[in-house]
Amino acid sequence: MGSLSFLCIATFFKGEEFMRTCKALGNTVYLITDQKLADKDWPRDAIDEFFFLQSPSNSSDSLDQLIAGLAHVMHTRSIDRVVALDDFDVEKGALIRETFRIPGMGQTTARFFRDKLAMRMRAAADGIRVPAFCALFHDETITRFLQSTEAPWLIKPRSEASATGIQKVNSLDEAWSVLHRLGDRRHEFLIEQFKPGRVYHVDSLSYDGQVVFTRASKYLATPMEVAHGGGVFRTINIAPDSPETEPLYALNTRVMNAFGMRHSASHSEFILGDHDGELYFLETASRVGGAHIAEMVEAASGINLWREWAILEDAVARGKTYEVPADQPQYAGLIVSLARQQWPDQSRFADPEIWWRMNREYHVGLIVRSGQPARIQELLDDYMHRIYAEFHASAPVPDKPTS
Repeated sequence: MGSLSFLCIATFFKGEEFMRTCKALGNTVYLITDQKLADKDWPRDAIDEFFFLQSPSNSSDSLDQLIAGLAHVMHTRSIDRVVALDDFDVEKGALIRETFRIPGMGQTTARFFRDKLAMRMRAAADGIRVPAFCALFHDETITRFLQSTEAPWLIKPRSEASATGIQKVNSLDEAWSVLHRLGDRRHEFLIEQFKPGRVYHVDSLSYDGQVVFTRASKYLATPMEVAHGGGVFRTINIAPDSPETEPLYALNTRVMNAFGMRHSASHSEFILGDHDGELYFLETASRVGGAHIAEMVEAASGINLWREWAILEDAVARGKTYEVPADQPQYAGLIVSLARQQWPDQSRFADPEIWWRMNREYHVGLIVRSGQPARIQELLDDYMHRIYAEFHASAPVPDKPTS
């Protein structure tokens, strides 16, 4: 089989290594991205052609335009595979596959990796623990839920990424006040009981319906805490012999099986409840973890998830067998913060364990790697205090829903 054509979709700037690898394997690479990202530092030598979407790119009109435009493009170009590189592109990718009958994840399965209500309902149906939740369709059902569960609760967008748009409420009246403000958009949200606990993320590769690579990590400051409290984002690998590791791996596999995952990278989140010591499923996504988690996983394992995802997709498209490289186990930790300075001077962080430095305006970020997990924790604690003192800035919570 000769060159294949991969259509990548990225309405955020990411996935450069995926496209480089895809091109290096002898394929044609097309990229659909947002017009406002046209000048970003894309790997242009690896991209054969760009197609641009106008903002906003998720409206029904824009999706109709996407399909019409792609139908015209396909008069003269064949497309063998479609790959969504970000959460916000999963639905676009599934719609394109369904419309043009291209192999891969269709719209029903894609819902489980995008719609937080669909995730919870499918997980609960499979016997996987989830925090108590309720859809926001029927007034009486919502009130019964609020009366039968304890505050506080989280009102979450069903299709946003990370902590965007989440609101915490502490009484029935406060919950209904938020729901009334949502107005006609209420059905786009869900409500669930908030239970404090330790939050973990599990980053995986799946091939032929089997999880073939997994790495579990623990947030020291969760995305929600950072978004709502203006803190410093930190996460760290957990040791293979930690008591949480095997249960996390097993639960992640159950989720992938329940949701019908076949071939992809995935990023899933779980919480170990303080109230009962049990693991609960929070959410998953059929893509590489964001916020530079992929770089931390590479530091800890030697495996670049973006590169391996491209190799895996190429193998599946060609009917070849995919084998994940041998793991090279280390420990790694990631710390990222907004900075007051446009280009913060990170040279004052000079420990030999530093594996990666962030290069982005108004941000400071580092990944450290070591054979000793205690050393990773020590460095992240030290860096957190120094970042707060010398660099840290905070910003308002993004995209808070309004009426």
